[in-house]
Amino acid sequence: MGLTKTEIFTEEQNKLAVKLKALAHPARIAILQQIINTNACICGDLVDELGLAQATISQHLKELKSAGLIKGTIEGVSVCYCIDPVVWNELRDELSGFFSFYEVKNNCC
Repeated sequence: MGLTKTEIFTEEQNKLAVKLKALAHPARIAILQQIINTNACICGDLVDELGLAQATISQHLKELKSAGLIKGTIEGVSVCYCIDPVVWNELRDELSGFFSFYEVKNNCC
Protein backbone atom coordinates (compact mmCIF):
# COMPACT_ATOMS: atom_id res chain seq x y z
CA MET A 1 0.00 0.00 0.00
CA GLY A 2 1.38 3.40 -0.97
CA LEU A 3 2.00 6.43 1.16
CA THR A 4 -0.64 9.13 1.28
CA LYS A 5 1.91 11.92 0.79
CA THR A 6 0.25 14.11 3.38
CA GLU A 7 3.34 16.31 3.44
CA ILE A 8 2.39 17.84 0.08
CA PHE A 9 -0.83 19.24 1.55
CA THR A 10 -1.29 22.12 3.94
CA GLU A 11 -1.71 21.56 7.66
CA GLU A 12 -5.29 22.81 7.38
CA GLN A 13 -6.09 20.34 4.58
CA ASN A 14 -4.64 17.45 6.58
CA LYS A 15 -6.51 18.40 9.77
CA LEU A 16 -9.82 18.71 7.93
CA ALA A 17 -9.26 15.36 6.20
CA VAL A 18 -8.65 13.62 9.55
CA LYS A 19 -11.88 15.00 11.00
CA LEU A 20 -13.89 14.14 7.90
CA LYS A 21 -12.43 10.64 7.80
CA ALA A 22 -13.63 10.15 11.38
CA LEU A 23 -17.11 11.24 10.29
CA ALA A 24 -17.13 8.93 7.26
CA HIS A 25 -18.83 5.97 8.92
CA PRO A 26 -22.55 5.70 9.71
CA ALA A 27 -21.88 4.21 13.16
CA ARG A 28 -19.77 7.24 14.08
CA ILE A 29 -22.46 9.58 12.83
CA ALA A 30 -24.98 7.67 14.98
CA ILE A 31 -22.68 7.86 18.00
CA LEU A 32 -22.23 11.61 17.57
CA GLN A 33 -25.97 12.10 17.11
CA GLN A 34 -26.65 10.13 20.28
CA ILE A 35 -24.16 12.23 22.25
CA ILE A 36 -25.63 15.44 20.83
CA ASN A 37 -29.23 14.35 21.47
CA THR A 38 -28.38 13.38 25.03
CA ASN A 39 -26.79 16.80 25.53
CA ALA A 40 -24.55 15.29 28.18
CA CYS A 41 -21.65 12.93 28.52
CA ILE A 42 -22.36 9.34 27.51
CA CYS A 43 -21.07 6.64 29.85
CA GLY A 44 -21.62 3.23 28.28
CA ASP A 45 -25.24 3.67 27.16
CA LEU A 46 -24.42 3.33 23.48
CA VAL A 47 -24.65 -0.48 23.20
CA ASP A 48 -28.35 -0.50 24.04
CA GLU A 49 -29.07 2.61 22.00
CA LEU A 50 -27.27 1.62 18.80
CA GLY A 51 -27.43 -2.16 18.84
CA LEU A 52 -23.73 -2.57 18.13
CA ALA A 53 -21.25 -4.68 20.06
CA GLN A 54 -19.29 -2.95 22.82
CA ALA A 55 -16.00 -3.68 21.02
CA THR A 56 -17.32 -2.07 17.84
CA ILE A 57 -18.52 1.01 19.69
CA SER A 58 -15.21 1.27 21.53
CA GLN A 59 -13.30 1.24 18.25
CA HIS A 60 -15.51 3.96 16.78
CA LEU A 61 -15.18 6.05 19.95
CA LYS A 62 -11.41 5.67 19.70
CA GLU A 63 -11.48 7.00 16.11
CA LEU A 64 -13.69 9.94 17.05
CA LYS A 65 -11.49 10.76 20.03
CA SER A 66 -8.32 10.45 17.95
CA ALA A 67 -9.75 12.98 15.50
CA GLY A 68 -10.54 15.27 18.44
CA LEU A 69 -14.29 15.38 17.83
CA ILE A 70 -15.05 13.94 21.25
CA LYS A 71 -13.24 13.89 24.54
CA GLY A 72 -13.36 11.29 27.25
CA THR A 73 -13.07 11.42 31.00
CA ILE A 74 -12.66 8.51 33.37
CA GLU A 75 -15.37 8.23 36.00
CA GLY A 76 -14.87 5.21 38.22
CA VAL A 77 -14.59 2.13 36.03
CA SER A 78 -16.13 3.71 32.93
CA VAL A 79 -15.06 6.31 30.39
CA CYS A 80 -17.57 9.03 29.63
CA TYR A 81 -17.57 10.80 26.26
CA CYS A 82 -18.86 14.16 25.15
CA ILE A 83 -18.48 16.46 22.16
CA ASP A 84 -15.36 18.62 22.29
CA PRO A 85 -16.97 22.02 21.67
CA VAL A 86 -13.74 23.71 20.59
CA VAL A 87 -12.97 21.14 17.90
CA TRP A 88 -16.65 20.89 16.92
CA ASN A 89 -16.81 24.66 16.33
CA GLU A 90 -13.52 24.56 14.42
CA LEU A 91 -14.92 21.86 12.14
CA ARG A 92 -18.10 23.87 11.56
CA ASP A 93 -16.04 26.93 10.62
CA GLU A 94 -13.68 24.89 8.41
CA LEU A 95 -16.57 23.30 6.52
CA SER A 96 -18.33 26.63 6.19
CA GLY A 97 -15.17 28.13 4.71
CA PHE A 98 -14.64 25.10 2.46
CA PHE A 99 -18.19 25.24 1.08
CA SER A 100 -18.09 29.01 0.64
CA PHE A 101 -15.29 28.66 -1.95
CA TYR A 102 -17.82 27.48 -4.51
CA GLU A 103 -20.26 29.87 -6.12
CA VAL A 104 -22.82 28.73 -8.62
CA LYS A 105 -22.18 30.86 -11.69
CA ASN A 106 -23.51 28.71 -14.48
CA ASN A 107 -24.10 25.09 -15.28
CA CYS A 108 -20.64 24.04 -16.49
CA CYS A 109 -21.39 20.34 -16.97
